[in-house]
Amino acid sequence: MPHTTAPRPTPTSARSLGLSPLAALVCLLIAHPGAAMDNPSTAAAVAEQRIDDSAQQALAVTIYNDDLALVKDQRALTLTQGENRLAWRNVSGKIRPETALLSETSGKLPISLLEQNFDFDLLTPQSLLKKYLGRTIQVIRTNDAGERTTEDATVLATNEGVVLRYPDRIETGVVGHLAFPDLPADLRDQPTLVLHLDAPAAGSGNFELSYLTGGLGWKADYVGDVAADGKSMDLSGWVTLTNGSGVAYRQARVQLVAGEVNQVRPVPAAPMMMKSMAMPAAAPMPQEEALDQYHLYTLPRPTDIGNNQTKQVALLSAPRVPITRELVVRGQPYFYQAQSGDGWSKLAIASTLNFANKGGSLGVPLPKGVVRIYSKDSRGNAQFIGEDHIDHTPKNETVTLKLGESFDVTARRKQTEFNKLSGSGRYDYAYEAAFAMELKNAKSEPVTVKVLEEVPGDWKMVQESQPHTKEASNLASWQVQVPAEGSATLTWRTQVRH
Repeated sequence: MPHTTAPRPTPTSARSLGLSPLAALVCLLIAHPGAAMDNPSTAAAVAEQRIDDSAQQALAVTIYNDDLALVKDQRALTLTQGENRLAWRNVSGKIRPETALLSETSGKLPISLLEQNFDFDLLTPQSLLKKYLGRTIQVIRTNDAGERTTEDATVLATNEGVVLRYPDRIETGVVGHLAFPDLPADLRDQPTLVLHLDAPAAGSGNFELSYLTGGLGWKADYVGDVAADGKSMDLSGWVTLTNGSGVAYRQARVQLVAGEVNQVRPVPAAPMMMKSMAMPAAAPMPQEEALDQYHLYTLPRPTDIGNNQTKQVALLSAPRVPITRELVVRGQPYFYQAQSGDGWSKLAIASTLNFANKGGSLGVPLPKGVVRIYSKDSRGNAQFIGEDHIDHTPKNETVTLKLGESFDVTARRKQTEFNKLSGSGRYDYAYEAAFAMELKNAKSEPVTVKVLEEVPGDWKMVQESQPHTKEASNLASWQVQVPAEGSATLTWRTQVRH
């Protein structure tokens, strides 16, 4: 039955910590002398050495493209001779524990790792209650007169609400506070890696914990500002860092690896979270170097990467990069494989921008990412004219961006003839196909359209209205001049053998 309690030392309560009562359960930790001695797991926790961020000497994070990062966390600690238990706090919540490696940086304090546990069950009112399933807690209520009453209750269930057994009844839900005699040793307020190791000799030193983790990623984004004459652009690049690993990385030396690193994955990786956006950082630019089959970029200064945050850092700045513009229309191989009676069909003409990754302030490996292009209108205002994705691009390569489709220049084509020459099988026959393409230009100045035709099998051009260029074994191209506010027609006949 409820009974009035005499005044006693006020314990730390979840309400005094500012937790909302609507969190369903307000947890009260009551000081209980000797509890650690009564609970073997708590007694074992007393022997742990707590390694906090305050012991951190250096932090380095290497981030890969594909939700993977290498963390090197260096902290100062003191070991006793024999067995030691280190509670290394504030590790990534998405750590891959099997990759963890602890070493002493000077090499003078050898250690042998005996066991390690990753404790990711974090302290919350609900998780604390679950740890007391089947155990006795106290329910504390305060009436309007300010009198406190306390009852013992056994936790029966916590799945979809709380079920408590009192000495004379069973109740669901909680009116009042819940008080717990102690904090379970395996319930942590931060993701913690517990390392059980043996040290042949006592000593102090700097120890580095390195491990792989998910939840960290990066990507490159580029912005091109086309000059008024349309012959060059100013190109800038940004690195966007994303942290959804569950912890923040303060004053970390950050390196970025461009390239696809092979990973063995039994399950798909979880998507990363993005909430806040930091302002882009200023120059100097990251330093780039080769790393085996990849490229490594080192940010010029230590930086903070907050949890659930994206941050942008300058990657490159290349003024006056020469560019060329093209209008391109492309045909498909199936046009050549059967007779078509559809007549004229419309084809989209792509507007492209090309630049060479060489010379001047370029000529460096470009990580994959999205390139966004802007051009100034007649009033000098920058307008967005398109974007495209580029893959990892080494130096001296040409980058081609498809910005959109032409509005004023249009194309249509039709098959004018189709003749079977020989053969009856699916993979052993020959035929001849003829086509016409009409290009129209509504602009007040002439344009050049690049016509690309993908031709299957063994082929040869037997007739054409203007000479073609064979750009690849299956690719024919023409440069067709279309007059201002006029049109031009391209015709060709091809023999194909499969």
